[in-house]
Amino acid sequence: MAAVTSEHNPEHELIEFDHVTGQNKAAPKRHLAIVTCMDARLDLFEAVGINLGDAHIIRNAGGIVTDDVVRSLALSQRRLGTTDVIVIQHTDCGLHNLDEKKLAAEIRADTGAEPTFKFGSFGDLEESVRRNVGLLRRSKMLSARDNIRGYVYDVEKGSLHRVSDVEAPGLSG
Repeated sequence: MAAVTSEHNPEHELIEFDHVTGQNKAAPKRHLAIVTCMDARLDLFEAVGINLGDAHIIRNAGGIVTDDVVRSLALSQRRLGTTDVIVIQHTDCGLHNLDEKKLAAEIRADTGAEPTFKFGSFGDLEESVRRNVGLLRRSKMLSARDNIRGYVYDVEKGSLHRVSDVEAPGLSG
């Protein structure tokens, strides 16, 4: 076990974490990549039943597919052998029904800068999962697109349920 001092804790308590000894390779053992939210409540190792070294985990706000997610997956597939992709979004997400215009106005008021990106808000959680799975299935940048699945993680129960493979209207093809 190694320790890191928490700069955010006023008492500077030590936070312990397992140190990986060099035995794990960069290529995930299960040939799996997971696209998910950065929310700290998501315990993917427990929910998906994986261990350190089993999967690439790509996190961003909302677990939405962006150009950077596609870039990361293209590298993961072509250089490190991943063939399966799971998209996991979750209940009680900060992007659910987010007012993007209001947030952009807050940022503009605080910083004077205009956001050059969309935040990725969504109304229907399962539809968002379907939409993001569909984006990956249609991406010509990915070499392995046949085994891409979507799930919703329930933060209260700590459980996953698979989202139907039927894409939202207007997203096929």
